[in-house]
Amino acid sequence: MVKQKLTVIPNNKSTGNRRPSFNPKMTRKTRLIILLSLILIIVIGIVFWFSPIGKISQITFKGNTFTAKTDLLNVSGLAKGNAFFGTSAITIEKKLLTIRSIEDAEVIKHFPGQIDITIKEYPVVAYELQDSGELTAILQSGALVRADTRGVAVEKPVLTGWNDFEAQKVQLCKVLGTIPNELSSDISEISPSPTPSFPDRIKIYTRSRFEVITSVSLLADKVEYLNQVIETQPPGVITMLEADAYTPFNPEDVAEQEVAP
Repeated sequence: MVKQKLTVIPNNKSTGNRRPSFNPKMTRKTRLIILLSLILIIVIGIVFWFSPIGKISQITFKGNTFTAKTDLLNVSGLAKGNAFFGTSAITIEKKLLTIRSIEDAEVIKHFPGQIDITIKEYPVVAYELQDSGELTAILQSGALVRADTRGVAVEKPVLTGWNDFEAQKVQLCKVLGTIPNELSSDISEISPSPTPSFPDRIKIYTRSRFEVITSVSLLADKVEYLNQVIETQPPGVITMLEADAYTPFNPEDVAEQEVAP
């Protein structure tokens, strides 16, 4: 009689339904590892926060011509020895933009401890002579800064008589900042000349001896016409309001110009 070998096939279904064994020792060990890891991270963080490597060691500013370094430090809240990660770069930039002379600011942090700040200031658009005799520069934002007499831009106009028209002066400076230098370089002086119909009316004197009547709100759109008249006509009065007009100081100059070949 031949003996047959009996093969036992495991029951996969029953094996799949079998619950894994629960080991309370492994669970306690895992919790302990996690707890110790958290404690280690906290300790390292505290040590880093109070160590020299976690503090600001160097602060550099670039591009601040009119804004003093002390003002930049006071407004930004930065100081050597402060926590390096205590304030974000974006927060520092927002604080610096509250200074009227600053148009843009870029803050870059270099670990460990170095903060580099690049400042972009508003350009000078005009000058103003104070009662004390001091010449001050006016930026596009309307901010007044001390003018460096060694670097005065002679092509910029002088503003006179604006003590009672501060809001209009600020708006004028914004407009002047949008006009290219080649279109504004002939303007030598600007003073307020308001009327009930045009509360922002101004009077402009040019280096080519023209007198111009216009308004702050119209200046940017009319300045090209102004230059066309200056380049082709003898000195006179140019009115640039709702309608444009030109009247020569000496009508004979116009007659001679028309007769000339």
